Amino acid sequence: MYPDLSYILHAIFGTEPDNWTSIVKTFGLFLVIAILTGAFFLNLELKRKEKEGVLKPNKVTVTVGEGASIWEILNNAIFGFILGFKVPYVYNNFVAFQLDPAGLIFSTQGYLLIGLLLAALFGGFKYWEKNRYKLPEPRTEERLVMPHERIGDITVMSAISGVVGAKVFAVLEDLPTFFADPIGTFFSGSGMAIYGGLIGAFGVGYFYLKRNNLSMLHVMDAVAPGLIIACGVGRMGCHFSGDGDWGVPNTMAQPSWWIFPDYWWAFSYPHNVLNEGNPIAGCTWRYCNELTQAVWPTSIYEIFFLCGIGAFLWMIRKRVKIPGLLFSIYLIFNGFERFWIEKIRVNDKYDVLGLNWTQAEFIAVILMLMGIIASIVLIIRGRKDDGSVSVA
Repeated sequence: MYPDLSYILHAIFGTEPDNWTSIVKTFGLFLVIAILTGAFFLNLELKRKEKEGVLKPNKVTVTVGEGASIWEILNNAIFGFILGFKVPYVYNNFVAFQLDPAGLIFSTQGYLLIGLLLAALFGGFKYWEKNRYKLPEPRTEERLVMPHERIGDITVMSAISGVVGAKVFAVLEDLPTFFADPIGTFFSGSGMAIYGGLIGAFGVGYFYLKRNNLSMLHVMDAVAPGLIIACGVGRMGCHFSGDGDWGVPNTMAQPSWWIFPDYWWAFSYPHNVLNEGNPIAGCTWRYCNELTQAVWPTSIYEIFFLCGIGAFLWMIRKRVKIPGLLFSIYLIFNGFERFWIEKIRVNDKYDVLGLNWTQAEFIAVILMLMGIIASIVLIIRGRKDDGSVSVA
């Protein structure tokens, strides 16, 4: 496993692990790649739908020639304060930062004077920059904004709300660990519930689309292929870091027909980022444990399932003409995949209405039902609109 970048570089170039590059965590690295992957496919789909005329530009009013507002100055000053307060402190305590980046960043320790100086500098620069172009009489202008031009806002907003949602759901799954170390647990690089991320991003995204008068169903369809492919990329981060998203112990003998690598059947996740299991003989690095029993490498299976579903949705996206139907299909496949992978994954189970399921299994069933019901409703509505099922 490669808990951070230094272990990846060690595997490629033979450099010593646990060096300064260890501040880049593998899970976080793949999370960024996943977000960019989703944004890439979404951008392509938004542009395609704009060419087809189903997504149209919106008029926005822009004021030109205004001076810097109090909020703009304050926002810049806060950013400058954080940089001045923390960056020099991290530099002078780099070893501690390597061991616990989140703990050091979110601590109250730092350089107050440097923070205040940079706050004044950044706030003053924003005031100067805006007032350079200030007009005696500010004027308002209208311009058209295409949906794909909002990709930056959508990506940042979805990424933040998705990460927060993922952490909240992960915390709810393991409250004792959270109460033992709230800051360390919430800001750690591991422990992310994917459904929490999807729900968080969807909730915030819904209000953003409504506010900007964007077609909810068409944008949801545009999101679907890239979203599930991004989830597959994110699962790569889970696997390569060894963040605990593995299965139950696999005691079954490997079948003779198995043509894949042995570790795809059962794996002990050596050097996992959680440091779970027994010490590895002769290892003197920071992450020197491996699981006591080989387990089902469920994250590997999910990488292929999720990316495969994404490829399927990408192939049929132009043939599915009913708005919202592609996203409904996504919900069905997503829920189906997650429900069955949970059967061999390690997760807490809950007794609800006589069912002993994990949190993810309950959500997966809800998503499948939502997808099935939405598909039926949309197809019936499509038939009423034009007398045919527009899916081919």
